[in-house]
Amino acid sequence: MRPKVMWHLLRRYMASRLYSLRMGGYLFSGSQAPQLSPALMRALGQKCPNLRRLCLHVADLSMVPITSLPPTLRTLELHSCEISMAWLLKHQDPTVLPLLECIVLDRVPAFRDEHLQGLTRFRALRSLVLGGTYRVTETGLDAGLQELSYLQRLEVLGCTLSADSTLLAISRHLRDVRKIRLTVRGLSAPGLAVLEGMPALESLCLLGPLITPEMPSPAEILSSCLTMPKLRVLELQGLGWEGQEAERILCKGLPHCMVIVRACPKESMDWWM
Repeated sequence: MRPKVMWHLLRRYMASRLYSLRMGGYLFSGSQAPQLSPALMRALGQKCPNLRRLCLHVADLSMVPITSLPPTLRTLELHSCEISMAWLLKHQDPTVLPLLECIVLDRVPAFRDEHLQGLTRFRALRSLVLGGTYRVTETGLDAGLQELSYLQRLEVLGCTLSADSTLLAISRHLRDVRKIRLTVRGLSAPGLAVLEGMPALESLCLLGPLITPEMPSPAEILSSCLTMPKLRVLELQGLGWEGQEAERILCKGLPHCMVIVRACPKESMDWWM
């Protein structure tokens, strides 16, 4: 949708009834393509005072300061977007997006360690999804989570980080985390064991494809899960275990849990899906 059309919708139709909005930009359409503007974002906040969720896809936000986003947002999703280095730096205005509870950063190439540490400005933040953020390092993740100890949900998917290093950082700093979802690249039995005894963990999801010989066996996964007192959901996706002996072992050994073993769903290349 071109910005001119969006302006028309704002003036004529969008008002207090709008709670969620998904928008696509023109990031890959060349320098002459229309882009989202700070003025449009500010108008969105003024015209739609109850907007809680904003999803932006393939948008160039390098000239859109984060201060122009609607202050009522509780969820912000960025998919294949470009942001400026100043977007999430630590020492910027702490009053920006005061209600933000969830942020999804999916294939945002500029996102790096400094941005991760800058998320501490969002004191209401409880849910963080990192997808394909290849500039985030193990050291940066550890330092960032140390200051985000109040997170209740963390997803680390398709990044260059090993699962072992991610779980180690989680076990050190996120003792109250309730949901963990991560890709199994670099996961070993000792790496999974660092989660043993996590007091608040309710849901654990491990995603394939299965590409590591160190991957914990079903018995080792069962052993670790039995030490998690509040675990109620175990999901294993894309490991090739569906309908196999592994599924039977886990279902039988975790009668108090919902055990989900399934193949990876096919990803749509269409951002509106």
